[in-house]
Amino acid sequence: MSPYTKLLTSLSLLLGTTITISSNHWLMAWVGLEINTLAIIPMIAKSHHPRAIEATIKYFLVQATASALLLFSSMANAWSSGQWDITQMTHTTPCLLMTMAIAMKLGLVPFHFWFPEVLQGTSLTTALLLSTLMKLPPLTLLLLTSHSLNPTLLTTMAISSAALGGWMGLNQTQTRKILAFSSISHLGWMAAIILYYPKLTLLTFYLYTILTTTVFLTLNTTKTMNLQTMTIAWTKAPVLSTTLMLTLLSLAGLPPLTGFLPKWLILQELTSQELTPTATIMAMLSLLGLFFYLRLAYHSTITLPPNSTTHMKQWHTNNPTNTIIAPLTSSSLLLLPLSPMILASI
Repeated sequence: MSPYTKLLTSLSLLLGTTITISSNHWLMAWVGLEINTLAIIPMIAKSHHPRAIEATIKYFLVQATASALLLFSSMANAWSSGQWDITQMTHTTPCLLMTMAIAMKLGLVPFHFWFPEVLQGTSLTTALLLSTLMKLPPLTLLLLTSHSLNPTLLTTMAISSAALGGWMGLNQTQTRKILAFSSISHLGWMAAIILYYPKLTLLTFYLYTILTTTVFLTLNTTKTMNLQTMTIAWTKAPVLSTTLMLTLLSLAGLPPLTGFLPKWLILQELTSQELTPTATIMAMLSLLGLFFYLRLAYHSTITLPPNSTTHMKQWHTNNPTNTIIAPLTSSSLLLLPLSPMILASI
């Protein structure tokens, strides 16, 4: 991809995200989502590999369907109420259609099938964008309409996402698919709390973005695409492999790491809302994710020779380390003591 094309697509991504998160009119929010979709498509297809082209077509079809459904739901709501304001979703049917459209864009269960396949067909950098930046505009629309969402539907989607993200991640060997199911699971946690404490959803998304960015950049630096190559990643970058293990444990939500903070707060808020069964189910389902994070951590650091890998050991390789990994790793591991200050800021 030429530098000019890369600059144009990057600016379009930022423009589309800014338009959507700053608009209060459904038509402008839809325009921002469309700009985002058109900007990310060249990034997915840039390798010209058949798998990348397949991922591009899948992504385009799903996003176009979700955008059409979102536009239809906003038009139906405007027809019923005379309001194009995002916060004025007053009728039940348009609200249900809008929830389905945003769930399709985010990859929530049962509209999750496209997400792991698209991530598997892209590069790690594009997969990072799809897992973080591309989730912000739909999540913002969900936050703006949280007061009018159906609690039963959203709680069902949240529990299903946490369950499926954990179950499907257990038998994966490709790191991008594992992180895709991890993203679905984390989205389930965000959807579970969005009705009761929307600001906590944003905090969870910010911390998830930091953790996921650290993992993706580390995997990109060590060129790790599956569990087999992860077993020899320590020969390329021993320090990065150690910090990757800790970051994965933080992503699993183990104390005293940063990833424990959002899960702790979400369980506390669900319990205070007298939703103890939901909190218990979410806590139990997080153990599924913990298992495959521990497996990744084991493959990244604890597996040492003699082992059964058929790869050649790659000593003294000159891998250019991304300078932003160090502060991101520190944030991924050490923010829990600052939780009082973080809570005061939200």
